[in-house]
Amino acid sequence: MRSDGKELSRRALLGGAAALAAGSLAAPALAQAVNDGTTEFEQDLSNNIRHNISSFRSLEWQPYFANLAKGAILVDITSRALHYFSEDGATYRLYPCSVALSEELTRRGRTQVVEKVVKPTWRPTPEMRERNPEWPAVVEGGDPTNPLGPLALYLGWQYYRIHGTHDTRKIGRRSSNGCVGLYNEHITELFSFAKVGTQVLLI
Repeated sequence: MRSDGKELSRRALLGGAAALAAGSLAAPALAQAVNDGTTEFEQDLSNNIRHNISSFRSLEWQPYFANLAKGAILVDITSRALHYFSEDGATYRLYPCSVALSEELTRRGRTQVVEKVVKPTWRPTPEMRERNPEWPAVVEGGDPTNPLGPLALYLGWQYYRIHGTHDTRKIGRRSSNGCVGLYNEHITELFSFAKVGTQVLLI
């Protein structure tokens, strides 16, 4: 075993990385409301493989939106992070989220919030029922088994929503049928910020 400075530096680096990972995993429910000045320009993320811890960071809105009219929501599918920017630019939030299980179920592009729903009713799509015939045709809002949780932001794309979830194991993972899921405390905050017409971009 080497005992020179290089070995010590290597140990320190590995120890620091482990501590960072442990800290990130220990407190997944904390929304980040800071901005470290990092800017990541819009690009074809399918050509990049990124580790979730390193890519879960604050972003500037300018590379992604022409303006902040009615606020803006950016969902980075690769890092499984949702970014919210208020219309006046004063409020920024960064939330961990769940995204679609596979590329086949993933949709990218621009849309907007078209409806804000309290206690949303969940109806699986015909394709979902075909894949999972044991699923119920409908789960009413307020039911603890409802996969949409207590609140949902309906998007301009049919069947796509940003919503809460009672199954917190899904957050930070590819675990949905296309929707973006948040911890219930985070969708509650985002729901209070977002408006009908808030811009949404999934990359």
